[in-house]
Amino acid sequence: MGPHLIAGVDIGGTKTRMMASRGGETLADRTLATDSWRIREVETDAAALAALVRSLCGGVDPAATVVGAHGCDTDDQCRAFQAGLARHLGGIVQVVNDSELMAPAAGRFGGIGVVVGTGSIAVARTPDGRMLAAGGWGWILGDEGSAPALVRDAARAVRGAIDRGTPDDPLTDALMRALGIDDPTMMGRLLNETRNGVVWGQYASAVFAAADAGSPLAIGVIEDGATALAALVGILIARGADARSVVAGGGVIAEQPRLVQAFRAAVAAVSPASDVVVLHDPPVLGALALAERAVHAADQTS
Repeated sequence: MGPHLIAGVDIGGTKTRMMASRGGETLADRTLATDSWRIREVETDAAALAALVRSLCGGVDPAATVVGAHGCDTDDQCRAFQAGLARHLGGIVQVVNDSELMAPAAGRFGGIGVVVGTGSIAVARTPDGRMLAAGGWGWILGDEGSAPALVRDAARAVRGAIDRGTPDDPLTDALMRALGIDDPTMMGRLLNETRNGVVWGQYASAVFAAADAGSPLAIGVIEDGATALAALVGILIARGADARSVVAGGGVIAEQPRLVQAFRAAVAAVSPASDVVVLHDPPVLGALALAERAVHAADQTS
């Protein structure tokens, strides 16, 4: 039997990336805005994604499709989307949380995966395959360390400095420049009017720029975000997760060395024995690795 056609999909809060491969050779690679196809209705989304995967694969169904989905934060949610997708797409179909793509993309299976991008969540599996998740509550309630949450917390830090009568910090000017305002008291009004984490996440680079300029406020926001992310790892360990490896990925942590350094230090305080890996390769490669593993297992039993 020749190599199988497989597909991997990484659904993020902002972007969806899909890849098709056969025998380790990439045949197609496509990225599109998640909100261009996903409306958060299972059957409609499943039909839309199945059509996208089939188109990616030249009009045929792949032997296996693995999807890592932002927002599929429980076993029930993963199973519901998986069942919907399987009704529209042939072959093996598997849906996991997008954080579960991190470890296989780094050549590892098991451990704890942490996504830090438009949102943040930590996920692991028990030995019997049950999902353990911490975080992922959205940027209004949590998502600490994510792009919109860093901006949210930075705005709070600026607000607190103004209330204390000490607004002279590089973070204040950096955020005002990014937002195009000349009055820091406008930050709260803009946040309330926008209420869009993707939009606010676009300003996260201003927080890191302020930290690089020596802002105590920005440095504190980043370190607090990293500490909160490490706390998610600690929660999963307390629930029985295997923490020998912690693989973190996503647009924020992959691109910001300052957050990486703070996260490594924070995890070391929570779980000194954990091997922390920061993924710089695209997480969709983890979906392909899982798909390849699935078809190999099916071949072994057939």
